[in-house]
Amino acid sequence: MKNSIRIAGAYVGLIVGAGFASGQEVLQFFTHFGLWSIAGVVIATLFFAFLGMHITQLGSQLQTTSHKKVIEHLCGPYLGKVVDFAILFFLFGVAVVMVAGAGSVFQQQFGVSTLIGSIVMTILIIATLLLNIKRIIDIIGLVTPFLLLIVIIIAGYSIATMDASFSDLQAYASVESAASSNWVLGALLYVSYNIAAGIAMLTVMGGTVKDEKTAGMGGILGGLGLGLLLLLINIGMLSHLDSLQEVEMPTLFLANQISPALGWFLSIVLLGMIYNTAVGMLYAFTARVVSPDSQMFKLSVVIFGALAFLASFVGFITLVGTVYPLMGYLGFVLIAAIIISWLRAKQRKNQGQNVGLNS
Repeated sequence: MKNSIRIAGAYVGLIVGAGFASGQEVLQFFTHFGLWSIAGVVIATLFFAFLGMHITQLGSQLQTTSHKKVIEHLCGPYLGKVVDFAILFFLFGVAVVMVAGAGSVFQQQFGVSTLIGSIVMTILIIATLLLNIKRIIDIIGLVTPFLLLIVIIIAGYSIATMDASFSDLQAYASVESAASSNWVLGALLYVSYNIAAGIAMLTVMGGTVKDEKTAGMGGILGGLGLGLLLLLINIGMLSHLDSLQEVEMPTLFLANQISPALGWFLSIVLLGMIYNTAVGMLYAFTARVVSPDSQMFKLSVVIFGALAFLASFVGFITLVGTVYPLMGYLGFVLIAAIIISWLRAKQRKNQGQNVGLNS
């Protein structure tokens, strides 16, 4: 159970990055749809749990150190190469988003230049990636409990202090500002781009344990944890939807409404989550390009980290609104492949049981 919890914490830490913990992703893919966003969260939670379970089990089964084996297993040798290349592109893209997000937090909360914030985050990411993989997984899961605590506080306070009913706040729901045309597509896009970005590191995490059930339970618990955080952040923002227009970091805005001290604390936690996701994405990217056992690995980490920093100047909101929806459509291919793989595995298991009974 200890390994399952370790994987679950790392799964949450991997997915909950700048856009999620700041509320920007949740706002674009859920909250802008008003009360329907709650139904969207339920759909997303079920998918996160199921997909997390199957991906980590495959990683454990194949004992993989990068996502290549799992992608070829799911998509075949030809489509697998195309998907592999696309995942590489998006892994780097998400790392860039995280570095840009760190700059936004430093500017909004501390009044420090985005440049300084991005430089500090890049240095921390590079330093961490010079450690071994099991240590990296432990670090990724470290901040998750603190985020859960602070999100509970924000959601509870937001509901307690809301000036209007949820039905009144529905008037501020803005589909035009959302990242998709309806709440179902928004939920599915949200899951799919996170899986597209997270599948690489999830397979690596699954590969660190030999028992498939242990790995799968970690994926399920992580998916449920993501759903709980999604629900709390979404409800907190729904409660004050009228005041969150054009705010880069909505949860940080709400925390500061409660107390400047809480805002500072959330800023530290938020930077921790950004750091977690960036470390996971850049590790998975580098491990796919250069073997972790290679002498070139550490030099590659420094080079790719520096390139991510340079690319972060595009801007946080722009990156979230463009990179992530594109990733979502790649994720649909992966989700379809995972579901087919799961159905085939169930079919083989049933056939095996029938052969055993007949004999």
